[in-house]
Amino acid sequence: MSVIDEVLQANQLYAQTHELRRLTPRPERRLAILTCMDTRLSIRSLGLRAADAHIIRNAGGIVTDDSLRSLLVSHYLLDTEEFMVINHTDCGLMHTTEQDLRARIENETGTAAIAPERFYAFQNIDENVRQQLQKLRTHPWIPKKIALRGFVYDVASGRLREIKD
Repeated sequence: MSVIDEVLQANQLYAQTHELRRLTPRPERRLAILTCMDTRLSIRSLGLRAADAHIIRNAGGIVTDDSLRSLLVSHYLLDTEEFMVINHTDCGLMHTTEQDLRARIENETGTAAIAPERFYAFQNIDENVRQQLQKLRTHPWIPKKIALRGFVYDVASGRLREIKD
């Protein structure tokens, strides 16, 4: 049985009670989080419940066109008022370069691709968080009233460390 088959089986069990049906798409705590897809960071590690926040994930917790789109929808349609950007220690994108990752994929697939244009590899995690915050702060559609803060999650200790500008 594949992992996907196991997920489908678990979903059948879950659907018998489906306790999340009462929730709305609006986060109860009016919070949106842009973070990495890393498995070590979860709502549990942030002290949140399922209904508390929108969690937008991508490799590296990068402000891309798509994550920006999601944050804008979160604010303008679903009433979030605070944004967190969270990167984490030991991120896979810190252990490669754009060129090395592209070469690896091209070697394994035997073909070059035009998309994605970038993987957003980085070396300095604090600087990466600052860059993502700057992208949001300077975007004309992100209101100045949005509380916007950045953090690094330490996967060894489980603690968040705020990144100041």
